[in-house]
Amino acid sequence: MKLCDRSSSCQVDGNVVQPASQVGWAEGDLWQGTEIIMLLEILFAAVLGAIIYVFLIKKKEDIIVEMGDGWWNKGLKPDFEEDATIYPFRVETSEAEINYLHRRLEEARYTESLEDCGFHYGFNVTYLKKVVSYWRNQFNWKKQVEVLNKFPQFKTKIEGLDVHFLHVKPSRLLEGQTAKPLMLVHGWPGSVYEFYKIIPLLTDPMSHGLNGNHIFEIICPSIPGYGFSEAPHKKGFNSVCAAHIFHKLMLRLGFCEFYVQGGDWGSAICTSLAQMAPSHVKGLHTNMAFVTFIGFKELLSILLAPYFPGLFGFQAEDIQGMFPLKTKIFERLLMESGYFHQQATKPDTSGCALNDSPVGLAAYILEKFAAWTDISAQHLEDGGLEKKFTLDDLLTNVMIYWVSGCIVPSMRFYKENVSLLFGRKSHAKLPKQVPAGIAVFPHEIAYVPRPWIQRKYVNIISFNYMPRGGHFAAFEEPELLAADIQQFVEKVEKGNTAK
Repeated sequence: MKLCDRSSSCQVDGNVVQPASQVGWAEGDLWQGTEIIMLLEILFAAVLGAIIYVFLIKKKEDIIVEMGDGWWNKGLKPDFEEDATIYPFRVETSEAEINYLHRRLEEARYTESLEDCGFHYGFNVTYLKKVVSYWRNQFNWKKQVEVLNKFPQFKTKIEGLDVHFLHVKPSRLLEGQTAKPLMLVHGWPGSVYEFYKIIPLLTDPMSHGLNGNHIFEIICPSIPGYGFSEAPHKKGFNSVCAAHIFHKLMLRLGFCEFYVQGGDWGSAICTSLAQMAPSHVKGLHTNMAFVTFIGFKELLSILLAPYFPGLFGFQAEDIQGMFPLKTKIFERLLMESGYFHQQATKPDTSGCALNDSPVGLAAYILEKFAAWTDISAQHLEDGGLEKKFTLDDLLTNVMIYWVSGCIVPSMRFYKENVSLLFGRKSHAKLPKQVPAGIAVFPHEIAYVPRPWIQRKYVNIISFNYMPRGGHFAAFEEPELLAADIQQFVEKVEKGNTAK
């Protein structure tokens, strides 16, 4: 028997023996080859699975699967059927409530503003004193209650919650004409009062110089947790849950086909409703298109669109609205998103303070009305508030939050929606097939380029840039918004396709 060197072959009893190192290599090569084949098989299966998902399964997910009945009141859902009665509602406030408010306004404690700071540090305290003085001494809440009650209001129990809504029918119709049901949905920090100026334009357009071809029957609900709708008593009530409740409301009112319109959270709710019930929603109109999912192409466009706009489908308005990124996106995001982070994480902490202080509540809410109407007016002592609104209008909205005590649940809505908007199971990533109309107002808090919007709203038949206005479109520019809604509905009714 002969010993072999590990690096060379030798003969043993007449047989050629490979060195141990070469034997090991041969076995290793065989094992590595098997691994490669297995990996290729896994890769092929993954690719095949992705193809099946994209072309056969994913299309089914374009519609939010209809939810089962929820229960948002305390305790367990009762066994008996929920009372579907719709009953009238009127806003009422006692003298004791008004006296308490006046006392709190009189006892307010202030911190002086810095010189010449405008609204750059938040609500200007010098101007806040003027607002509070007007609120205490001149604002007539009883008169504003009469204004609130001029439109028919109702409540009905849905999934354990008392849901408040306006239901305004047109006073006159031409012969052979029928009113088109239109749901208007508000956002934060707004209320149904945002729509009080636009409702007459939609229910009686001819009396206001608008096209009378399309007259609307308005349903305007308060989001649960806002205004006079009962707040959810359980965690998890987000915009999809609100859409489900509003869908039930429309069916309960006897509307199998209807239009929806909204901005802010109203846009998210209406979009979910259109996705949830596409056979019932004839058209979706929004003045704030939510786009929270950004893919590789969108990220690339952020870098290259200023140089190659046509490559990404950007128009002049998109370039002007987004760039330069430093000031149009990053600085604005940094300076104006603090409230979002607070409300999306710990809403009850600051909410408790606001619910206890009418002055703090007014400052917090009205600062948003200033910034989101026209942020360029921050250098002014009043933040530009009185350019678009009267103090009576602004304080009426604040009073709805104060007398209903809804500021905390309205802020919780942000926390409930964060996982929905940015989570892995986000419905926000799914395209919307219902005919869509987009109205872009120049002073909206954030600009979203049209190609990004088109990726989500795939059946846009109306896309218009408004000449003026900001976030609270119905409150600021009711005539512009009403006219845009009308022309959108005209296109839907004529069967226009996406453009």
